[in-house]
Amino acid sequence: MKGVNFITNSDNEKVAVQIDLKLLEKRDSSLEDFIDGIIAESRINEERKPLDEVINQLKKRGALE
Repeated sequence: MKGVNFITNSDNEKVAVQIDLKLLEKRDSSLEDFIDGIIAESRINEERKPLDEVINQLKKRGALE
């Protein structure tokens, strides 16, 4: 597929993919959703905080009114 390159290790196993976003952004509007899904999945074990707590912290720092 044009705009997609696979990166392989020394055993010729695919270990990563490189996507040329300039070429693909015109083809498929769901590409951004796909990337967002990958990012969300990679963050699944990160600490989570309730939105109200985040808002209160930002207000205390003066970053939010």
